[in-house]
Amino acid sequence: MSRKDSIDSLFLKKPVATTSSASKSADRVRTGAISAMGSSLHEMAENAKQATKLQQQLAEGEAVISIETTSIDTSKIVDRIPIDVDPAFDALVESIAEHGQQVPILVRPNPQSPGRFQIAYGRRRVKAAEKLGRPVRAIVRNLSDSQLFIAQGRENLDRKDLSFIEKAFFAKNLEDDGCDRPTIIAALVSDKADVSRYVAIARQVPQELVKLIGPAPKAGRARWMALVEHLSSPAKLATAQALLAGFAENKLESDARLDALLRSLSEPSKNLRVKKSEVWKTPLGKRAARVEARDGKTSIVFEEKIVPAFGQFVSAKLDELYREFQERNVDGEER
Repeated sequence: MSRKDSIDSLFLKKPVATTSSASKSADRVRTGAISAMGSSLHEMAENAKQATKLQQQLAEGEAVISIETTSIDTSKIVDRIPIDVDPAFDALVESIAEHGQQVPILVRPNPQSPGRFQIAYGRRRVKAAEKLGRPVRAIVRNLSDSQLFIAQGRENLDRKDLSFIEKAFFAKNLEDDGCDRPTIIAALVSDKADVSRYVAIARQVPQELVKLIGPAPKAGRARWMALVEHLSSPAKLATAQALLAGFAENKLESDARLDALLRSLSEPSKNLRVKKSEVWKTPLGKRAARVEARDGKTSIVFEEKIVPAFGQFVSAKLDELYREFQERNVDGEER
């Protein structure tokens, strides 16, 4: 080592690179940059090639490709009501993990986001693929909004029929988005009268409450109408929400939640309507009449088999009985 190098080492200075070593380092940098640029250009060329191929296939009708789940956007119209526990979904994940995805989903190129896709149907398969960390096989088809909604509705009806309340909110959401009735009818494979009933119910049942109840697949229009009648005041709505929170903690299924809610809302209202009910018996102990106070009205029902004609007798005595009542009471107080 030279004296200069020893001094540089002593003061922690690096030796000055020679012309030869600096040239080799620069060559390595240029080679790495060219290699990286070549890889990027190759990747860009492959992407452009795939995009061109996809456009050609779409021009011919449709294409079946593998898509990363992160590139798929949901439909803007919601149809299914999510549930807490879905054994069928767990079975789907297991099936795809073991046998692969057998049936592709349907998507269209997202008109608002180039390079992304919007789903028509197959959301559960997308969710399963996402959980497994794999891409999803998809049919890519150019679809208008109406075609997308019709495909969405019909696939749902073919694979797993929507419940009444899901159909109701699907119809309402389509109408709110500006769809005409023919499109809604086609999407639900229904008729004009049914669609009108669906929309009417969906506009009366609070959506936040429906999310707490779930799809209730066994419940038809009558049970949802019964719920509408119970939810006549904000206080009852708050009561319903509190009850449903408890039902969710107890892991009640959707139909059981709706049934329990209807029972709970019916019992208090019944108690309020019938404030007092008494039975009058004859001196021999036979039940001869029932006295009920209901909604500010009192009625007496006589058992004709036990006291025949007694009701007419009491009716004829009403004037006399009322005078006796007035004599005994002044301003509501007994003398």
